[in-house]
Amino acid sequence: MSVESFDPNQAAPAVTMTPAAVEHARRQIQQAGASGIRLAVKESGCSGYMYVVDFVSEANDSDLQFAVADDVTLFVQQSALPIVRGTEIDFGAEGVNRVIKFNNPNVSAECGCGESFIIDEEESV
Repeated sequence: MSVESFDPNQAAPAVTMTPAAVEHARRQIQQAGASGIRLAVKESGCSGYMYVVDFVSEANDSDLQFAVADDVTLFVQQSALPIVRGTEIDFGAEGVNRVIKFNNPNVSAECGCGESFIIDEEESV
C-alpha cells in the first residue's frame, strides 16, 4: 500500500493557454499598455453564460493570478473559477477570421450563434 499526498502548489493550473494564445495575448497586452488579461463570465446570451476578456493594468481583489508566461499574466475572476476550471484558451483560425477559442470541459451546450454556453451546474460547483 502506498500513500499519496496532494500538494496544491503542484496542482495543474485552473486555466491554461496554448502557445498561440499566449503570443496573441502578449501582443494585445503590449498594444493596450496593460499588464495582463482577465477572464470572467457573466450571465448573458440565449444559453446562460458568456466569456468576458479584458486587458487590464492590475488585478482586482477577487482575481486569481496565473503566470502563463514570463511576461503574460492571466487573471481569473474568482467567482468564475467553478465555471472555467480546466479551460484551455486557444487562438486560431476559423475560416478567414482569427478567434480566441475556449476549450472548456464544463460546457454541456452552446447557443447556435456561439456567443453563450450552458454548464452542468452540479459538476462545476
